[in-house]
Amino acid sequence: MCVFKEAKWIWATNDVCPDQYTEYIEKAPYVDGKAEIYISADTDYTLFVNGKYVASNQYGDFEHYKIYDTIDITPYLKKGENDLRILAYYCGVNTQRYRVGKAGIIYEVVCDGEIIAKSDGNTMSCVDSAYCSGNRRFVSSQLGFTFKYDSRNEGKNVYTPSFLIDKDVVFHPRPIKKQSVLERKSIAEIIKLSDTDIIIDLGGETVGLATLDIASDREQKITVAYGEHLADGCVRKVIGDRSFFFEYIAKKGENKFTDYMLRLGCRYLEIISEHPIKINYVGLLPQIYEVDALPFSLENPLDRRIYKMCINTLRLCMMEHYVDTPWREQGLYAFDSRNQILCGYSVFKDGNSDYVKSNLRLLTEDKRDDGLLSICAPCGTELAIPSFSLYYIIELSEYLEHSSDKEFIKECIPKAEGILREFLLRYDGSLIHRFAEKNMWNFYDWSPNLDGYGEANGVDPVINCLFILAYSAYEDMCRKTGVSPSVQDVRRTIRKAVRENFYCKNRLL
Repeated sequence: MCVFKEAKWIWATNDVCPDQYTEYIEKAPYVDGKAEIYISADTDYTLFVNGKYVASNQYGDFEHYKIYDTIDITPYLKKGENDLRILAYYCGVNTQRYRVGKAGIIYEVVCDGEIIAKSDGNTMSCVDSAYCSGNRRFVSSQLGFTFKYDSRNEGKNVYTPSFLIDKDVVFHPRPIKKQSVLERKSIAEIIKLSDTDIIIDLGGETVGLATLDIASDREQKITVAYGEHLADGCVRKVIGDRSFFFEYIAKKGENKFTDYMLRLGCRYLEIISEHPIKINYVGLLPQIYEVDALPFSLENPLDRRIYKMCINTLRLCMMEHYVDTPWREQGLYAFDSRNQILCGYSVFKDGNSDYVKSNLRLLTEDKRDDGLLSICAPCGTELAIPSFSLYYIIELSEYLEHSSDKEFIKECIPKAEGILREFLLRYDGSLIHRFAEKNMWNFYDWSPNLDGYGEANGVDPVINCLFILAYSAYEDMCRKTGVSPSVQDVRRTIRKAVRENFYCKNRLL
């Protein structure tokens, strides 16, 4: 499908900086018919039509694999002139969830084949006055920046024509549906620590968008921390160099605010104000990826509770892709996602195959000079966990087993071969050695001697056994898809060497 026939990449300013918020306004005429907007951003966006929230959250991607959303905005339009407002955010620094590209937003509104609005040099825009651009406070190295919002500056934007951006990307449609935004999560308990320090308990882990409805008798700064548990009765808002909070500068009177881009995972929120405030609501608008669970019955009530909890945990880790944790990282790891995908095959309708495929596609699109996978996808850092690249090959084979999607696997086999060849560079004719480079983390699990903090060089049984499993998965994919294996098969030699070097008959290692 041909999209963005007339639209151009734009940005509100030539003075681009990391952690920057910009806004774009459009007038779109409408009579009748179905109207859709095609939209893509680096790094994120929020779309409003006639003052109503419509959609947000750019799919994580790369410049060579740039995702655009197709959104039906017909229900939000009225006959005559319509107001479109787009808030665009640029992260601008590499993280484990984002690879730096040029700042930009592109969109085109099409109604029954006619373009009624588009991004170009005539689009009026500005650096947003309420969001504090350049604040640059990290949540974590995975999540990137938190935000600071000054409500006193609402309505003070001054718009000028946008700048055209020379941005070279290859567009692809969003491979899965967007998450749904639900009504406010009910508050289970309010714990008043003091007149200016209040804990909100949502009653359980929740993933969603921060929203405030408060009243203040004066201008003041409010800090909202979030976390999965309490320590000494409080939310741990700062852990080392990580900052699990955002700041809101309240104006005098009523304050209503929702941030639609930074997704929070938490059970507790702590509101710390300079002076007492009236809280009508502080919490989250839950965001969920809608998927149907298969019917399953258990006789024991405790077993049913455990099963329900497990399904809920799996759902909480389903964002644009599977994530390792809803709270502090939200990263797509090959190892973590493999476990989640295996569970999803069993508990979700159709094995959740479309969602699984999109995860594997994103991992496959990661590009490194050494052929391995980056620690997460998408990712802008140089860190890699070699063993996770082997798990990726295994999960490809498992996807083929559950989906019979041979064409997709054929596309992925060259990636698997590149990984196997990189390991064979460390093969000494007997065993494969661990990776000694500084950007390699020889991690297997959070256990002593498996956590990657020991000797970098040398050999161990885990990486060699994983290589055997990964090569077997590769061979199986080749056989099922009719592809001739092109990577040297050294499994027999490695099996013999593992037994000779690591097997102890009289004790378990």
